[in-house]
Amino acid sequence: MSAFRALEIIATGPQTTIQDLGREGLAGLGVGRSGAADLGSLRLANRLLGNSEGAAALEVTLGGLEVRSRGGAWVVVTGATTPATGDGRPVGHAAVTWLPDGSSLRLGAATAGLRSYVAVRGGIDVPPVLHSRSTDTMAGLGPPVPRPGDLLPVGPTPSAPPLVDVAPVAAPTTGEVLLRVVPGPRDDWFVPDVISTLVGGTYEVTAESNRVGMRLSGPVLERAREGELQSEGMVPGALQVPPTGQPTLFLADHPVTGGYPVVAVVVSDDIGLAAQAQPGQHIRFVLGGSRA
Repeated sequence: MSAFRALEIIATGPQTTIQDLGREGLAGLGVGRSGAADLGSLRLANRLLGNSEGAAALEVTLGGLEVRSRGGAWVVVTGATTPATGDGRPVGHAAVTWLPDGSSLRLGAATAGLRSYVAVRGGIDVPPVLHSRSTDTMAGLGPPVPRPGDLLPVGPTPSAPPLVDVAPVAAPTTGEVLLRVVPGPRDDWFVPDVISTLVGGTYEVTAESNRVGMRLSGPVLERAREGELQSEGMVPGALQVPPTGQPTLFLADHPVTGGYPVVAVVVSDDIGLAAQAQPGQHIRFVLGGSRA
């Protein structure tokens, strides 16, 4: 007989949500994918614990999370670099750590990157909604946002054992973030040199950013046409440009459709880098497959 195991939420910081790999294949029904904003960091945390890559974990924005183990658990913190402690003792980044029954894990403010992932061996076992345990903050779909006092059940221990104690991963940059883009599909709605303007300057991540998208401030992307498009499908990484000429980069909880033209799309492998950019950091876009 297995004992009940759970993570008790003590504090959530600015924002903590439950995320997995999201809801694939439902956009035609008007349901967005959602899921972890930085999928690579979620997958890494789960691999280190011997979980399936899609097990649910906590996505913590800017640190400030505190959880208490009920029943004991192996945990890992990946993504944004944050000073983590277990009952006051330092916990390594991307390191498999035992959290005894009654012990607390606390994350300080993120020092590099924006979003940390706290995974537990067995995964967070809240009921799935439409085959996913992700909270879509825009649609209000999925498990509730955790609050102090909540008990999040931990799933069964997986058969695969953890294979390494720590992964030597690089911390997110605190400097300029380089993101690869592919022009279009609506770059023909802009003046001919719009892509040169996009890749020729830098854009600041504004405070008006969340899991839906990042509002950017930088060189104006000037339109060549009047009017608006009929709404069409959107994808993560789309750079949608409203009449102000300042682009918004769509992230995990983006709307399924939109009516502003998309001048370019960030390649999928770089969306996790974008999701780790803090407000005030600068982004530079580069064409194609090279960040050189």
